[in-house]
Amino acid sequence: MSQELFLAIDVGTGSVRAALLDTRGKILAVASREHEQIVPQFGWSEQRPRDWWDGVVAATRAVLDQVPSAASRVAAVAGCGQMHGTVLVDDRGELVRETAPLWNDKRTVDYVTAFEAAHPPHSYLGDSANPPTPAWPGFKLQWLRDNDAAAYRAAAAVLMPKDYINLRLTGEMAMDRNDGGASFLMDPGTGQWSEKMVRLLDLDAKKLAPLRNPVEILGRVTAKAALETGLREGTPVLVGGADYPVALLGSGVCRPGVGSEVMGTSAIITAIARQPLLDPAVCNVGTVEGNWGAFMLLESGGDSMRWARRAFHEKQFSYEDIVAKAAEAPAGSERLFFMPYLAGERLGDHRNARAQYFGIGAGHGLAHMHRAVLEGVAFAVKRHINILDGISGAPLERVIASGGGARTKLWMTIKASVYDIPILVPSEPECGLVGCAIMAATATGRFGSVEEGADRYVSYDEEIRPDPRWADIYRPMQAFFERLYAHSQSLYDDLDRLPQ
Repeated sequence: MSQELFLAIDVGTGSVRAALLDTRGKILAVASREHEQIVPQFGWSEQRPRDWWDGVVAATRAVLDQVPSAASRVAAVAGCGQMHGTVLVDDRGELVRETAPLWNDKRTVDYVTAFEAAHPPHSYLGDSANPPTPAWPGFKLQWLRDNDAAAYRAAAAVLMPKDYINLRLTGEMAMDRNDGGASFLMDPGTGQWSEKMVRLLDLDAKKLAPLRNPVEILGRVTAKAALETGLREGTPVLVGGADYPVALLGSGVCRPGVGSEVMGTSAIITAIARQPLLDPAVCNVGTVEGNWGAFMLLESGGDSMRWARRAFHEKQFSYEDIVAKAAEAPAGSERLFFMPYLAGERLGDHRNARAQYFGIGAGHGLAHMHRAVLEGVAFAVKRHINILDGISGAPLERVIASGGGARTKLWMTIKASVYDIPILVPSEPECGLVGCAIMAATATGRFGSVEEGADRYVSYDEEIRPDPRWADIYRPMQAFFERLYAHSQSLYDDLDRLPQ
């Protein structure tokens, strides 16, 4: 008998990807199809849900063609997808609006500002698990209610991107509690829609899809979907999860004490906790295993290196050249600090924060400037770790790193030494696809829990441990960085008032 397979589907912002994985969690085939991001005006960002479905059809057929007898061997389909993309469908499952505003769409900023002015954080954090931001679907629904009233009235259900794909596969409508928990509309205590938050935003609760757990079987591939995708009719389809929590699972981050750092353009640090960590500067997302991922975002993580490459070298140096130059400077960059707030801050009172070097002396050179950038990002993330540790009362014991920055050994060693805990890098960088396979394997009875699945499917290339000498240097520098951060805040508004 041929070995069973799992089909993972990832609806990303740039493309849809489909992958076949075996029952050991190994990726056998991957295919992707790009789709367009529509920008009708500055600050807006939309996509067509039909484009996602076309991508799923094409990518699924492509991977099924790569593996012998694949369609008959797929034991379950598990999907994940970009968060917050707000899809409206009618009671027949048909789109009532051609496009959906995405996670990075900022058209709701006035609604967020109005909510913040009317409601102090203590009055809603316990009911929403999150501070207000333009990304949340709750505010997107307010905008749709007021600016596309016909579509809002016609909508029977609000879905997230992977939920729309699941609807097309099975005919069933539901949303998982990962996406629900990051909507600004779900009660973190009950795991159901919050009557209070729905009322505060003046929305129609009847339009919110039923909330279910990611590992539940949502339905089965219909005859129509089988004809389009090449899948076998009746193949089980999971509820699935939001892409970020599923990637956390696929990197082994699924227990308190373990954190995740995604190092791309931004740097996102996440701590797993039993309950949401309630603070106006902290966001929370439900995780696949039923915990919460409390996260904070540094807008300019890897982007700080990109800035240095452009500002100092007009892009003539490679990133490898910059890291090699930084390695010439001693740990601590001889007391030179870099505050990495090139794009301000996502949350809090100082979204207009700015970057700066502090402590430049005549002895400092290019190597110090570059190393200070790497160290400054580490200090800024450590500041976030300190906030999360302080709220949870359970300090992080290790961090799992992913993203482009995780491949830079010097930066990893600097970060491990600043954080003073080990950093691990997963052997398989496709953490979202692995997370889908873990869910599928658990749903089909191969594992008793997704944590057991993560233990079996996730391995690590190496463990980067703190350098004790560097850690001794960085510890007092971290305290100074925190003071510099606090003192600088009083200048940002004054700087904005200066004539241009």
